[in-house]
Amino acid sequence: MRERFWETVPLKKMTRDEWEALCDGCGKCCMNKLEDEDTGEVALTRVACRLFDDTTCQCAQYPIRHQFVPECIVLKPTNMDANLYWMPETCAYKLLWQGKPLYPWHPLISGTPESVHAAGVSMQQRTVAEFEVSEDDWEDHIIEEPL
Repeated sequence: MRERFWETVPLKKMTRDEWEALCDGCGKCCMNKLEDEDTGEVALTRVACRLFDDTTCQCAQYPIRHQFVPECIVLKPTNMDANLYWMPETCAYKLLWQGKPLYPWHPLISGTPESVHAAGVSMQQRTVAEFEVSEDDWEDHIIEEPL
């Protein structure tokens, strides 16, 4: 059986390629979220970032996204603690940080990037563009997680 790097290499010691490979391609992190000011609870919406392509579930400008969306968070092992609260429950980064295994549909396990879509966990073809919805109406687009 081939060694699974994510089971043996701590997040803080992963190479850039290993770190990037953890992304399952669901697109949930690219959805706008609503945070309750009183409780800190975060709700996921289907309102997609302006750079999100909901056909591919990828950022259309990933390498230079901060030029367009300065508030986009670059997730790193050094900022995981500060970002766990808004990350999707199915996110590989969050799961591994919490010592949990990846889901069987994760591309690293299934061997295909399509498995996340086939499992119905991704945001593929489920979004509304942020420029089409007033921020006051984002509550109308809250989704339960996992999908």
